[in-house]
Amino acid sequence: MSDRPQYGEYATPEEQRARRGLPPEDAADAASVPTPTAPTPATPVGPPTTEAPARPVGRLITFLLLGFGLFNVLSSIPQFLNMSDTLSGSMKMLGLDGEFTSYAAARTWGTVAVVILVVGYAATVWLSFRRLRAGRSSWWVPLVGFVVTMLLVSVCISIVMFSDPAFTAGLTTPPAG
Repeated sequence: MSDRPQYGEYATPEEQRARRGLPPEDAADAASVPTPTAPTPATPVGPPTTEAPARPVGRLITFLLLGFGLFNVLSSIPQFLNMSDTLSGSMKMLGLDGEFTSYAAARTWGTVAVVILVVGYAATVWLSFRRLRAGRSSWWVPLVGFVVTMLLVSVCISIVMFSDPAFTAGLTTPPAG
């Protein structure tokens, strides 16, 4: 242990009361209320902790990103619920021969992707508002939420794509030409 004084040990009882946000003692109250001579772990000494509001620009960016995320989730749901048509169109755009045939996998993993999108967005909103209420910077939470959610959704799409024989055959065979 150190013999050096800890933070606040030299504070007078009046300074300690002021730091705690208590009114100054009167001569009449002095006899009824004991004043501590040294701070204890249960009595913090220092400025009262107030929640500092987050910066207005950071709040605005957070809300804009959450709004963009909501638009992304709502516009993606129909595509994932009809993933077989989406992947058939992707095969045509890539110029792959064959027809997409893994309808059951597309239906299952499309539903899983929708659940991941909704849960990921809800968790992002919850964490963002929690940080906003605490007065902390939160603009980065929607960005991280987007990246994590999209990585998980990409895994779902990849499982469907690589489970289809026509899709994998089109990717592994060189184009004729």
